[in-house]
Amino acid sequence: MATTTLPDRLYFTGDDEADRLLVSEPLALLIGFTLDQQVTVQKAFGGPLELKRRIGTLDAAAIAAIDPVVLEEAFRRRPALHRFPASMARKVQALCASIARDYGGDAASVWTGAKDGADLEKRLLGLPGIGPMKAKTLIEIVGVRLGVRPPGWESVRPTHPTLGGVDSPEALARYQEGKRAYKATLRAKGG
Repeated sequence: MATTTLPDRLYFTGDDEADRLLVSEPLALLIGFTLDQQVTVQKAFGGPLELKRRIGTLDAAAIAAIDPVVLEEAFRRRPALHRFPASMARKVQALCASIARDYGGDAASVWTGAKDGADLEKRLLGLPGIGPMKAKTLIEIVGVRLGVRPPGWESVRPTHPTLGGVDSPEALARYQEGKRAYKATLRAKGG
């Protein structure tokens, strides 16, 4: 049986500490995905490290229990963690409440506890802030990059390029260029 060498980082931000946090603290990865809308990949996935610096923790139960006003202030503090700090603070708090309640505060157990690929996808889709596209990308990341491959995971993998294929800063640049080109094509078609 072949063993997978796990990465010490995901190359999503260009900041070594933030990239390492995405692997060392699984909740950081989920928070990054929650923030990954209408901002750059770098901004979204750099957000968990900055949030940890501002509130002192990435513990799901602690974030779920924090006063929403305090959490929103941490998101608003300049530079804001997101273009929509109030909305994202609420979404991150809802995500953390779900992890604390449904997974005992252990974000990694969302994927390590999945009995098969369909269950993994269902678990991801059950998280606030994670829709179908993000779930597919997470399946690819946890399978390819983190080596978590429950039986049948291949059947729920995405069939298009995702962040799961990013294994270097250069790969991130190629991914982002491809995404920009795809969106430009859609705009040109009126989509």
